[in-house]
Amino acid sequence: MFKRIGNILTQGFPPKPTFTENHLGDLSDKVFIVTGGYSGVGYQLSKLLYAKNAVVYIAGRREDAGQDAIKSIKGAHPDSKGRLEFLLLDLADLSTIKAGANAFLEKETRLDVLFNNAGIMRLPKKAPTRSKQDHEIMMAVNCLGPYLFTKLLHPVIESTAKSSPAGSVRVIWLGSLMIQLMAPKGGMDLDNLDYKKKWLDEYTRYSASKAGNLFIGSEWARRDADNGIVHLTVNPGNLKTPLQRDVSALEYYSMAPALHDPIYGAYSELFAGLSPDVKPEHSGQYVMPWGRFGPTRPDVDKSLSPQDGEDMSKAGKFFEYCDNQTKSFA
Repeated sequence: MFKRIGNILTQGFPPKPTFTENHLGDLSDKVFIVTGGYSGVGYQLSKLLYAKNAVVYIAGRREDAGQDAIKSIKGAHPDSKGRLEFLLLDLADLSTIKAGANAFLEKETRLDVLFNNAGIMRLPKKAPTRSKQDHEIMMAVNCLGPYLFTKLLHPVIESTAKSSPAGSVRVIWLGSLMIQLMAPKGGMDLDNLDYKKKWLDEYTRYSASKAGNLFIGSEWARRDADNGIVHLTVNPGNLKTPLQRDVSALEYYSMAPALHDPIYGAYSELFAGLSPDVKPEHSGQYVMPWGRFGPTRPDVDKSLSPQDGEDMSKAGKFFEYCDNQTKSFA
């Protein structure tokens, strides 16, 4: 119990960042995708990468916001030799994702790090709770969309890894402290992934989707062990970002003392995506704020490996679920 409380506290109030722009070298000729890169943590991360001369694709469903972010980032770093591109991507509609992946592949022949940064936590009033393909909206946007996008880009990620230093080509998945706080037992209920058997509250559904990202990242790591691709799931931290735009005033002010500036979340992702302290053997692990390896919750971590003679872990079964739900759009 005390160990679990300590784990929660150290993620809510972390030590100093271990990898920042001061540790980042020149990124010329490196190519990155940051989904949701036009706001919050993604915007800060895109700025850090572009400032070091990287090619950065800011992916999202709102082109006006993307172009505004590109203009702002260029203005902040006029001397950068990098390149910023907007990539249209709607993670809530599986039928649109292949077009986004193809648009990237038409321009680029390498992808050094894919930051699956975009996600949703709270829904505006009267917002749809199901996606275009009738999946629960958080499971769709936080898990199924990123899974399909990664699958479609996997060939270029794999080819980049073959010609790059070991462990430098990575895919980053977004976790959350909510995995520890509110995820169902074992991370999720595999028999209720569409929530048609039992409709759960918004925070529990969000927490299950974040556990889902951990499961996908862990399983991709296992399957990519011989391909030189590192997969990590990172809790960026408790941050002041647009994720809170739809919470009530009471909820926001109750959590405000524990919220940090978005740049710190960018440091968490920067560590996962670019720190030389991340080695191939770390693939599949969980990164805590602002750049440290650690556990989630014992029952959730247990779901990453087969139990009691099982042929497949819960993480593996969820991975297969994602593949089955998205295969007709690949």
